[in-house]
Amino acid sequence: MTELTVTIGHLGALGDGVAETAGGRLHIPFTASGDRVRVTPKGKDAATLAELLEPGPDRTEAPCRHFGTCGGCALQHLRPDFIAAWKRERIVSALARAGLDDVTVGPTIAIPPGTRRRATLAATRIGKRVLLGFAERSSHRLVDLQECHVLRPELAALIAPIRDQLPELLTAGESADIALTWTESGADLVLIRKRPLSLPDRETLAAFAEAADLASISWRASVTAPAEPVAARRTPRIRLGKAMVAFAPGAFLQPSAEGEVALTGFVIETLKSINGPVADLFCGLGTFAIPAADMGPVSAYDADGPAIATLQKAAKGLPVSAHRRDLLREPLTVWELENFAAAIIDPPRAGAEKQARMLADSAVPLIAYVSCNPVSFARDAAILAQGGYRLERVTPVDQFAWSPHVELTGAFRRRQP
Repeated sequence: MTELTVTIGHLGALGDGVAETAGGRLHIPFTASGDRVRVTPKGKDAATLAELLEPGPDRTEAPCRHFGTCGGCALQHLRPDFIAAWKRERIVSALARAGLDDVTVGPTIAIPPGTRRRATLAATRIGKRVLLGFAERSSHRLVDLQECHVLRPELAALIAPIRDQLPELLTAGESADIALTWTESGADLVLIRKRPLSLPDRETLAAFAEAADLASISWRASVTAPAEPVAARRTPRIRLGKAMVAFAPGAFLQPSAEGEVALTGFVIETLKSINGPVADLFCGLGTFAIPAADMGPVSAYDADGPAIATLQKAAKGLPVSAHRRDLLREPLTVWELENFAAAIIDPPRAGAEKQARMLADSAVPLIAYVSCNPVSFARDAAILAQGGYRLERVTPVDQFAWSPHVELTGAFRRRQP
């Protein structure tokens, strides 16, 4: 296919450079605004970078040897200040499309690389060799990681030792996933492999836990199957507010402790003026419920049974009640919400349209909304606005270094009649 020379005008929603050509718009990964590049068209509206002819002003050197191949990062070639501004603009644009173009959106709080405390690596054995890492962009092929600048150093340092152990745990052609989480007690590792563990497997994992000073190792047959402890040297614990919470393998956890501090600070600042009970919707382990308990009684809701059980134990002595409930299917009703002075909501990526509609019809005075998707947030924000809420401010929080993803927090206050 004939190569083209183009200039990148801007970045698309996924972080790809966008160039206008006579034949239409092209999306080109690993390019920056202002880049003059030679590209190879691929399909209707995509192209691959063949050569960088002249760099644009937003470009910088990528720190990782795997960048451009590994699918874990898409933006290492861009200056940090540009990424922060671009992610803020994504939120501004999403809100404007939803009719909320008068909202104050603050500067992005950028969490630095090297702070991610959870990740799931893929592994596969090819002959005697094991590949361990992330998939290539738009491919199932694995990049055999030799370094990772996103992970906390303690987790990155485990990649090579884990790879060395996997030939004893995988047969030729077999694949598995390795879920890693850094806790206050050290690393928690979960081996996700369909085949049950044999006695030699258990001995290998127990010996590795000892040698690597891991807090614990578990096994799961799938990402949704219950975790079976294999080596429990220390209970993995996470600090949430004043409480130390036992971490259940697979439970939701903010990607970084630093990002969690930023999000929690926004939630508490939003609720500081309330006087009354708080509803924490999609509460998980109690990331916000436990700190918010300093301000008054909290009723916390989530569909994750183990997370709710963990929160119940961690919140003993605190004014927190934890309830298992699938809020996506069975949101709190207007009548259930009527006695709350405020609500915290932190739904999954798809947002919480049903719950937003219930809140919009409620009399809850104040809502602190945490989201990892500007588009679903903007949709829910528009629902709340139509119901009489004013979105007072939005703060972007970027704890997904070098990816197009961004989290945000929004403060809603019900307008006075």
